[in-house]
Amino acid sequence: MDRISEDIEAGTTKMKFQAEPTLPIYLKFTEVCYKVVIKGVTSTREKEILTGINGSVDPGEVLAMMGPSGSGKTTLLSLLGGRIKEPTGGSITYNEQPYSKLLKSRIGFVTQDDILFPHLTVRETLTYAARLRLPKKLTKEEKEKRAIDVIYELGLERCQDTMIGGSFVRGVSGGERKRVCIGNEIIINPSLLFLDEPTSGLDSTTALRTVEILHDIAEAGKTVITTIHQPSSRLFHKFDKLILLGKGSLLYFGKASEAMVYFSAIGCSPLISMNPAEFLLDLANGNLNDVSVPSELEDKVQIGNSDRETRNGKPSPTVVHEYLVEAYETRVAENEKKKLMAPMMIDEELKSKVFTTKREWGASWCEQYSILFWRGLKERRHDYFSWLRITQVVATAVILGMLWWQSGGDSPKQMQEQSGLLFFIAVFWGFFPVFTAIFTFPQERAMLNKERSADMYRLSAYFLARTSSDIPLDLILPVLFLLVVYFMAGLKHEACAFFLTVLTTFLCIIAAQGLGLVIGATLMDLKKATTLASVAVMTFMLAGGYFVKEVPVFISWLRYLSYNYQTYKLLLKVQYKEKNDWVDGIKVGNGVREASTLLAMVFGYRLLAYISLRRMKLHSGA
Repeated sequence: MDRISEDIEAGTTKMKFQAEPTLPIYLKFTEVCYKVVIKGVTSTREKEILTGINGSVDPGEVLAMMGPSGSGKTTLLSLLGGRIKEPTGGSITYNEQPYSKLLKSRIGFVTQDDILFPHLTVRETLTYAARLRLPKKLTKEEKEKRAIDVIYELGLERCQDTMIGGSFVRGVSGGERKRVCIGNEIIINPSLLFLDEPTSGLDSTTALRTVEILHDIAEAGKTVITTIHQPSSRLFHKFDKLILLGKGSLLYFGKASEAMVYFSAIGCSPLISMNPAEFLLDLANGNLNDVSVPSELEDKVQIGNSDRETRNGKPSPTVVHEYLVEAYETRVAENEKKKLMAPMMIDEELKSKVFTTKREWGASWCEQYSILFWRGLKERRHDYFSWLRITQVVATAVILGMLWWQSGGDSPKQMQEQSGLLFFIAVFWGFFPVFTAIFTFPQERAMLNKERSADMYRLSAYFLARTSSDIPLDLILPVLFLLVVYFMAGLKHEACAFFLTVLTTFLCIIAAQGLGLVIGATLMDLKKATTLASVAVMTFMLAGGYFVKEVPVFISWLRYLSYNYQTYKLLLKVQYKEKNDWVDGIKVGNGVREASTLLAMVFGYRLLAYISLRRMKLHSGA
């Protein structure tokens, strides 16, 4: 097995994909146009991203889209994959049927960025994807077996127990990460596979291996469409069909092997030995250096229109672009349009099978919650139990314990002095959870975007799992903190009092988290969210009843929204209810109102966060 995996890494052994039956889908797109509205300070204008794009791709073929940056490759790919709303013009059909959300289960979409959880292993990543995405009729064991099969199909068996890794975590290589992303999509056996620049950032050998994987996938009866920036000559010859875009216009569509013949026919030939992809990108950019100039363009330069020629006597990029668009329209476009307009010989059964009868989830709501809960727990345990975090909590606890060393007593002065420690506990555990929770949804937005676009789970299951998986982890450090502070400071030596203090602190933490979740989910911008949270936390702290005893009436209502104030009063109640009804100018009540208010904050803030997440535009077209 080691020998086989070494051969796969070296590219000498061809991986065979499982011969599972795949519904063949013939994709056609005609006269596709797309515009976006750009809103300025004083005016609004429309910008045309794509203009009259035509093409088709059949099962078993790999279609590559090439073009300079900004030419519209990713926009076209997103339109074809249903990730963007309907085009502003033209039509896109799948087995002669228009796009529907029911088609999602037959589409795999690999984004340009490798969106993966860094602390999960390769096996865990693909297993969770299988359990969430594969049909409900399969058992857990069958889904896990499919994940293992994909690992072997993609040659990932050597690194299956290695963490994915990221910016601050060592993990698998770039090529292996890309294969994991592909595995996440082919695990559902899609009919259509879309990939956005799958070779970007990879060396030529790894890129070639990735494209060979795409060929193996296509040979299994799937339709593969990919964008690619500047492939090597070996990569270029691996593609079946090619679309060349320039400034949103179609410069070429046809067989990749015939592209050079076509451009030679219109008078554009490389004057030196050149990578075909490099030559085509030069043309798309309007650069004719080391390229023969067509006679029509030479005539335009000789006319001497200074606005439309460059310094070296070559036609300007604008003129070259116009010539290439016109040449394609006059020589090729009409024939291609006729082919696309001709009805395909597809039987009605194949047309009807494109869409499933109803939207089906891969798992029930409870299963989705359970899977996402354990995934979240595995992913974030590394952050919670980092030595830096533990050291911060323990060091703070020791310093507080020394400052308030055995400060307990029954006199009003001793109680007033110790109330400062209780207020600090309320502030400390009401401060850090807010700023930790702010990062929750903005940081996971890309992952949420990707997984929700693929209908992997319900938003409610994700939200509840994401917020509840933090709770077991959040309880450990406060207990460690209080074990140190409580006995060093000489607080009330009763088991009931200790556990009530822990419970009060825990309520404060999850209420503060709720505030952070609301701010993060509403703004989805870390700078804005941090600024707003700073103001909110400072306001709640000042209104907490320790710094200002006589708060003016017109602003006194703020303290009832402050979880610091409610936590402080509860802590005073736990420690001093039997000793004194008033401590540090605050009346110690029975604690029911304060506990009820904190519980209302715990659920109320989370409900607001869920509503904000629900209203947020997760992904255009999602």
